[in-house]
Amino acid sequence: MTTSASVPAGPESAIARTGTVTDRLVDANERYADAFTDPGMDARPVLQVAVVACMDARLDLHAALGLELGDCHTIRNAGGVVTDDVIRSLTISQRALGTRSVVLIHHTGCGLESLTEDFRHELEMEVGQRPAWAVEAFRDVDQDVRQSMQRVRTSPFLVHTDDVRGFVFDVRSGLLREIDPE
Repeated sequence: MTTSASVPAGPESAIARTGTVTDRLVDANERYADAFTDPGMDARPVLQVAVVACMDARLDLHAALGLELGDCHTIRNAGGVVTDDVIRSLTISQRALGTRSVVLIHHTGCGLESLTEDFRHELEMEVGQRPAWAVEAFRDVDQDVRQSMQRVRTSPFLVHTDDVRGFVFDVRSGLLREIDPE
């Protein structure tokens, strides 16, 4: 498997020869579209599950969970934290598109473990405006998964809160470890 990590860096790199990273992505999309066949699916996930996970580039969720195109809704953000916007997406996923289960996936070695809310204050000092959002930094990944599960289970907007499970993905082994909500 070729990954971005295996592309040589420096002036001889593919990115340098073809322009920006976005140019490279657009070129890749043209090749993809040439072979694309409409799968004939709608937006409703076949497995009726929504997966909330960290945006970390090391997490290949479909491969790690044995998922195919159309199986799930995937909602990603920094830390995989359940924020108001995640609740918004889950609400639409459940109420308009039929999902019934929620899987939360945080991971080992998350960048949010090394940040604090000071990050917001530093941004405020730099740009002159405090971000309206919280960093949602954490020190204990298991506890943060529990907090995210609780936010899903207690949201008044979500109708399906019985099947909410949380996990920590080990970036070294690829294994999920389930977190007890209690």
